[in-house]
Amino acid sequence: MHFLLLPFGSSGDVFPFIWLGRHLMARGHRVTMITGQGYAEQASAAGLEFVPVGGEVDEISAMARDARFWTPGKGAWIYFTTAARVANATLAAIESCGNADLMIAPSAGFGARLAREKHGIPLITVHIHTVTFPSVYETPYLGRSLEWLKRVPPWVKRILFNLPHKLEREVLPLLRRACREAEVRPPWLPMHWRNSPDGALVLFPEWHAAPQPDWPKPRFQWSFPLEDLSREKGLEPELEAFLAAGPAPVVFTPGSMNAHASRFFEVALQAVRELGCRAVFVTSQSAQLPAGLPPEVQVVKYAPFGTLLARTAVFVHHGGMGTMSLAYQACVPQLIMPLTHDQPDNAQRMTRLGVGLSLHPSEFTPDRVTSCLRRLLNEPAFKDAARRCAEKLRATPAPEEMLRWLEQRAIDCKAS
Repeated sequence: MHFLLLPFGSSGDVFPFIWLGRHLMARGHRVTMITGQGYAEQASAAGLEFVPVGGEVDEISAMARDARFWTPGKGAWIYFTTAARVANATLAAIESCGNADLMIAPSAGFGARLAREKHGIPLITVHIHTVTFPSVYETPYLGRSLEWLKRVPPWVKRILFNLPHKLEREVLPLLRRACREAEVRPPWLPMHWRNSPDGALVLFPEWHAAPQPDWPKPRFQWSFPLEDLSREKGLEPELEAFLAAGPAPVVFTPGSMNAHASRFFEVALQAVRELGCRAVFVTSQSAQLPAGLPPEVQVVKYAPFGTLLARTAVFVHHGGMGTMSLAYQACVPQLIMPLTHDQPDNAQRMTRLGVGLSLHPSEFTPDRVTSCLRRLLNEPAFKDAARRCAEKLRATPAPEEMLRWLEQRAIDCKAS
């Protein structure tokens, strides 16, 4: 079969699709990834065919470098408006691939939905974030301003969730224009395209988020797609030498594409100095690092977290699902500073499991970070909880049943 994978977002959104592509290719299928040009190298290195969206301007990759993308209240607006703007370019990329048996895309995959409606190509909506399932029974935590939603009865939330909100109203004109250009009937609201009728693939385990009665069907829930490109890229020699030269460090990262984290690293450095511990700062944007870093701090542009975290004392990060799940796998306590998107809900679920602590960005100060790190380094309960999560991940069955489900959905949808 020919599968089209259409991730949309930052590296944490793209890597799960690379993981899925590897497994589909291992079963003999042809796999093509369609997304921003910025991810061509990673996809090609994994053996996937690659088709970029758009021409010289890579709006998808540029989106993750926009400061607003990492800002609470603005990140979702940037995400969905960009998805609507590139919908027709995505459709053109899909059409250039010739015959396809199944498309797999996130809930913001408007271009894939255009292709489904126009050409009848089956589409599976993949969910790697809990917030894309706004259940009225277990409502994801969307930040302090919406904390009251947790206390609202399900019947009230059902009404609220079906009302057009500000973001929907702003995205709708863009989506309608895309539909006109594609000669496709537009949805009444963007939320009506959140899940494809052909099925939903849920890539996080039940112990992280249990299925709810109002989740869409047909669906298949599996586990975290633990992908960090470690097959293609190991630890740099300088980092290997640093890790071997002393105790396990505290690792800090604000997100793979976050170029607006100067304060994050300034606070990190002050906490490291106060504790007298070693640290690794992971960022591709060296301009946001403090000047005059001591030898106890090692800086790397990229490191496969599955490998690095196995030699880490505590992991401090932004709370992306892929980053957090790799920390679960590595059995390492976590400190999360959630910013936007799925990160507040991820942080709340992580703390509920007892694996670590969470600080709102306004609380991410040297004193509080130092206090949290001292607890995470010294209190055995956090390490014990992390060990339990790692054991659950090791018990995850092989993905063959999930892959067979995708193959069968392609067959059934083509036959209907």
